[in-house]
Amino acid sequence: MHPYSLSELVSFLDGLPEPRIVMDARYRIIAANPAYVREFGASQVILGRTCYDVSHHFQVPCDQAGESCPLSRCQESDAPQRVLHLHHTPRGEEHVDVELTPIRDETGRVRHFVETMRVVRQASSKAAARGLVGRSPAFVRMLERMLRVADSSASVLLLGETGTGKELVARAIHEASDRCDGPFVAVDCAGLTENLFESELFGYEKGAFTGATHRKLGLVEAAAGGTLFLDEIGELPLSLQVKLLRLLETGTYRRVGGLDSLAADFRLVAATHRNLAAMVEAETFRRDLYFRINTFPIHTPALHERTEDIPLLAASLLERVDRRPGRRLTAAALEWLVARRYSGNIRELRNLIERATLMADGDEIDLGDFLDDETSCSGPFCSGSFCSGPFAPCPEPPDFHLETPVDLFTLEQRYLAWLLPRCNGEVARAAAVLGVSPRTLYRKLQGEGSKAASSHP
Repeated sequence: MHPYSLSELVSFLDGLPEPRIVMDARYRIIAANPAYVREFGASQVILGRTCYDVSHHFQVPCDQAGESCPLSRCQESDAPQRVLHLHHTPRGEEHVDVELTPIRDETGRVRHFVETMRVVRQASSKAAARGLVGRSPAFVRMLERMLRVADSSASVLLLGETGTGKELVARAIHEASDRCDGPFVAVDCAGLTENLFESELFGYEKGAFTGATHRKLGLVEAAAGGTLFLDEIGELPLSLQVKLLRLLETGTYRRVGGLDSLAADFRLVAATHRNLAAMVEAETFRRDLYFRINTFPIHTPALHERTEDIPLLAASLLERVDRRPGRRLTAAALEWLVARRYSGNIRELRNLIERATLMADGDEIDLGDFLDDETSCSGPFCSGSFCSGPFAPCPEPPDFHLETPVDLFTLEQRYLAWLLPRCNGEVARAAAVLGVSPRTLYRKLQGEGSKAASSHP
């Protein structure tokens, strides 16, 4: 960057619309433009404080508190750095895209750093009535990649298990892009026949086939100036993959029954729960199409990869599906939801919560509202915590028929030794299966109290 005096730099930043601060090498804020004061400052004192104190309420720099520090990375690399952080703002903690640029003096030496901050409007770190919600490391990694690619024209491929919210991610990418004022058009590729695929995507001319009484615009045309989201692209048969590849490579298409080539104008986001790389090797997915759509892959994490987000997601989903606003989940219900294993991910969590809102009569939704007879597993020892789904039976416990008598303590320890591996060693999850608190289960695992109790008649 061109060398500036500090006064010139501050004067220049004051006229910019994005929040910016100037820092020295010791993390001290020496200037803040009006946009920063409005967005992040509120009534607090800013100048003279450290950036990590103002933004994070930390007592030490970010890299000493488990976060990535853009200033230390900037000093090491002598180049601009960009990271995604959770910052304290007058509205509470928010995801903030942070970009740090070194500023040199007349001798070429780095003397100051300009930090630019943009609040991420497409995701919330608190319970929210719409959009993406999360704050776990896995969620933040996904969000950071989304922001990296959003303002480009690169094709995006969303990869992850079913029910992980890939359409929400695709919509968030669209909203963060320079095409945000254009349409977002979603297409479910599963089950599309060849004729339906062409007429839906490309449209048709009047008289193109029996029943075509008027011209119909296709979804490619409807997405002009915006984003085309192809969901479950791994379900497309090979014959349709060829047609899609031609569209993407030429940027043109014809309506069914038409002669004129029309120019396509959309940004592509595709999604699948399948392993497309394995499908390419099995020759069930075209290699050329795979590399055409896989410019920028993003992994959408499953719930078991972001367990710490489940209470936040549960509160958000409750706000979205409950017909009686203001109700909350009890601690026991939340503990049970966190301990579960979700084969359907967020979609399954949403279904469980919506079902519980219909079962609950009071102002709180308790564990019993989730464990009604229709949704409970038929397994004799199950609370649903390690079922593969709400209607799937859990693994049966081992046969404890013994030829020689054993005391209750020994029998209990054998059962716990069988149960824990099936809960991936997670004590909270095993406790939910048993219907006891994690603290009680810890005591049982340590043998406290159980042996004494078993010695009494």
